[in-house]
Amino acid sequence: MGASLARAAQWTAVSEVGKGKLELSPLNEKLLAEIINFVTTFPDKHIEESDYVFMEPLSWETSIRNADFGTGYDVIGSTVASDEKDSKGSSLLEVNNGVMKLRTLRQAANLLRVLKGKSTNETRRCLEANSDPVAKILGPAFATVTSEDSTVIRMVNRHKDGEDENSIQLRLLLIMQQLDMRLLNYCLNEMSKQVRLTPEVANVEVELLRKFSGDEPSTPLKEIHFTSSHVFNNNCRALPWRQLHGDICYVSIKPHDDDRFCVTASTYGWFVNGGYDEDAHEVNYEKHGEVHKDLITLLRSKSSKFAENIDKQEMSRREEDESVAAGDDSGSVVDDEQEMEKETDAASEKYHSQTKQVNSKGKIKIQRKKKLEPSLKWKTIEESQKTEKSVPKKKVVPKSPGLYNRRKSIVRVKSAVEELESESSEESSDEEDTPAERRNEGTDLPSEYWAIQKLVKYLKGGNQTATIIALCSMRDFNLHQETCQIAIRDVGGLEVMINLLDTEDNRCKIGALQILKEITHNVLIRKAVADLGGLQTMVEILQTRNKELKALTAETIANVARFKKARKTVREHGGIKKLVALLKIPEKSKDLERDIAVARSGALALLSLSKSSKIKNAMKRAGAIPLLANLLKSIEHESLLIPVVGTLQECASDMSYRMAIRKEGMIPYLVKNLGSESAELQMHCASAIFKSAEDKITRNLVRQYQGLSPLIDLLKFTGNKPLLAAATGAIWKCAKSIENVEIFKELKAIETLVDLLEDQPEEVLVNVVGAIAECCKVEENLGMIRSSGGIPPMIKLLTGTNQMLLVNTTNAVGQCAKEMENMQIIDKLDGVRLLWSLLKNPNHDVQASAAWAVCPCIQNAKDSGEMVRSFVGGLELIVHLLKSDDIEVLASCCAAIAQIAKDEENLAVITDHGVVPLLGKLAHTTSDNLRHHLAAAIAQCCTWGNNRIAFGNEKAVAPVVGYLDSKDLDVHRATARALYQLSREPRNCVTMHESGVVKRLLKMVGSKDTVLQEAAAGCIGNIRRLAFINEKTRYG
Repeated sequence: MGASLARAAQWTAVSEVGKGKLELSPLNEKLLAEIINFVTTFPDKHIEESDYVFMEPLSWETSIRNADFGTGYDVIGSTVASDEKDSKGSSLLEVNNGVMKLRTLRQAANLLRVLKGKSTNETRRCLEANSDPVAKILGPAFATVTSEDSTVIRMVNRHKDGEDENSIQLRLLLIMQQLDMRLLNYCLNEMSKQVRLTPEVANVEVELLRKFSGDEPSTPLKEIHFTSSHVFNNNCRALPWRQLHGDICYVSIKPHDDDRFCVTASTYGWFVNGGYDEDAHEVNYEKHGEVHKDLITLLRSKSSKFAENIDKQEMSRREEDESVAAGDDSGSVVDDEQEMEKETDAASEKYHSQTKQVNSKGKIKIQRKKKLEPSLKWKTIEESQKTEKSVPKKKVVPKSPGLYNRRKSIVRVKSAVEELESESSEESSDEEDTPAERRNEGTDLPSEYWAIQKLVKYLKGGNQTATIIALCSMRDFNLHQETCQIAIRDVGGLEVMINLLDTEDNRCKIGALQILKEITHNVLIRKAVADLGGLQTMVEILQTRNKELKALTAETIANVARFKKARKTVREHGGIKKLVALLKIPEKSKDLERDIAVARSGALALLSLSKSSKIKNAMKRAGAIPLLANLLKSIEHESLLIPVVGTLQECASDMSYRMAIRKEGMIPYLVKNLGSESAELQMHCASAIFKSAEDKITRNLVRQYQGLSPLIDLLKFTGNKPLLAAATGAIWKCAKSIENVEIFKELKAIETLVDLLEDQPEEVLVNVVGAIAECCKVEENLGMIRSSGGIPPMIKLLTGTNQMLLVNTTNAVGQCAKEMENMQIIDKLDGVRLLWSLLKNPNHDVQASAAWAVCPCIQNAKDSGEMVRSFVGGLELIVHLLKSDDIEVLASCCAAIAQIAKDEENLAVITDHGVVPLLGKLAHTTSDNLRHHLAAAIAQCCTWGNNRIAFGNEKAVAPVVGYLDSKDLDVHRATARALYQLSREPRNCVTMHESGVVKRLLKMVGSKDTVLQEAAAGCIGNIRRLAFINEKTRYG
């Protein structure tokens, strides 16, 4: 499928977020039908291959509703999972919030059977999102390549070496290649029959029909016109997002014998659409009927009157040709026809004179028939309109200049396809057509476009004075307008300006940079400047002594260096050190304003560049941190502080920068500028605190300098989402200190945060829920969250897909569940079920946070045992997670199992699911967090059946004894309880005694923790009783 999609399928030229779409063409429809048939019948023909699990799942945004899935699928809320799973426990088909993930061809076939009539649309979505499905099915090594592909040869060699696991891959690859060959052969045959429609041909067809439309009964149409007068640069009239689907333009047509209708010109032909609303100026893009190769064919099928008039005109033309050939005055008629021939073909005057000199009349007639056949009807229609008063057949109508130009444009389009044999005729046509093309373009572009192009020509050919005048004149235009920017690029103005940067005249450099600074806000211009080597020249200019020149250069670099390649170029050519040097303002500056402008430009450039980790390190080595700190402390110009603090917050993602921000004493100034009148400066300051407050000392400094209250005040700017995200992020990180939470409670921050739980973007919600989760660690705040109505919106957020948002939300819900009243609300809103469903999430952080949240829910639920059993497959799922490689997931699952096992029925079920061997395998861990909860789970599981014996058989007893050497009191407490339960089995007592448990436990008997005392004493007692029985048996 990869080769056929890459080489044969018809993709749109316009891309959306870097991805094209499959055109709605008959060829693509046939390809989709073949692929659907292949997938549907695949499991019946290839049983083993259909169960092969893809190396990477096919993923796309689906239009299927969860209700469409029947048996064999587990539907929970917005998620769907197939009952069939792979060896890792992942469902072979998953749907999570509208995103489908597919892992086998058998599941694909089942899905297509479920879809029935929707299969074509869903297959199209899948292939658009996975343009090379073979690479995902078999792995990156099997990706479609344009050069010679030796994948099959490598696979055969590996198969010969005895790697049986590759045999299925080899067979599947060969089957895929057979499908590709079949599809490619079909497409080759179809495409050889077709000629794709272009905007130029479509415009010519419509314009010619418009010339000959009217109310007269003899005209083919009553009215025809485009629905839009705007023409884009590619000559299309359809909106760019419709060009994604291959649309060129839309035409409204009123025939003589029917109602008005609207047609679409697409790259694959003409078809009738759903109609055009004249009042709303909206087109219904839905296709009605078949696709036709040209507009004439479509109109023939749609209007019998049109077909009748066209046929009449063609018949009268044939009769005229026959009568002329039989006439006595044949020579004169042939001359007249020859003259008319030249008009219709739109030949140049040179071609006119050449054809008049030809002596052979037969040759002229052969040439005429060869060139006129495609457009014979147009010449006939024109004659019928201009000879209404019984004009004699031998009389030729005088030539119209407008008609001459119009017909000339037809020949331009035809000549590209037919390749005229006469070289001299072709050259003269090009010379005459160029002005016409310019006039046509000029009607679609504003006058500024042409004025700027003239100025660029002066730049190319003028002297020094003319160059400066042209640069000054160009600045009078609105250079922020895209038309002006593109005009400079189209005529080669960028190359000229970059060349001006190499001159010795500073005035030329300044003029060029002033223009480049404005136009480099355009993405295309930025990339063009980088490709032309402009950045290298600008880096060299940074060494100049001219402060204005340095400031303009740095600001232009700031605009251009917004993509990776440009940043790399600046770094490799030594630009970082030179830009950092611009930040230094002399202590006794004679021109402070100019020095501040230079420093501001340097900070702007560093802000754009600091998105690269390598550049962050280079800035640090160049001494940027103390210079930025000095500017923050000593200068109060907002225009300078914005890029300075912006650079600091961008770099604060690096730990070394966070430490430097604290050590350089910048925190008080960041807090101070939270009260600035500039929203952008406030945003940068809050973001810098957000990233720096990972450190406890920094959080204390923010509190010490009264920074918490200004952060809460920023929450009122709900319309400024970037500022809101930065402020909530800073509050979240600061709330990790309990002392800060107490102040937030006094400032009534929780009520404000709860109000932000709805109608906010995800980047804000992540921070808001994170802050609420931290505030919940103070028990008094739990009731405040409930009374503020914060629990329902948080439960709704559990259905999202953002991983970080899910982690924070589960943490917050888990904290809220520690209070009984909150737990009742969570249970009523089905929150526990949603938490349990997140255990299926592939992200380890989400799994762990969901498992932690489940623990207090089970602990505080009224009938927790029955609640847990009501989740279908829930107990099996939590046991299965004990196979995870993530320590946090394992610890959280052990904690959840310790709570689940308190119910005897649930303990019996998880025992049947193999919980004991899985817990036993984890006993050798060195993580105190995992040890704590693993020991608690073991202690609880020992209360059922022969589990104590099973733990001994799994050799888990001796490693658990080693947990007593930990310095964590929680580990000691849980381990003592586990050993107490295990010691109730005699063989385990022997193992413990051999591992030296008695000496360790004797120390803990004297602990102040009563639970630890009792468990340690109980374990020693069990061991002592066993020893006493053995002594009594041995000695009587």
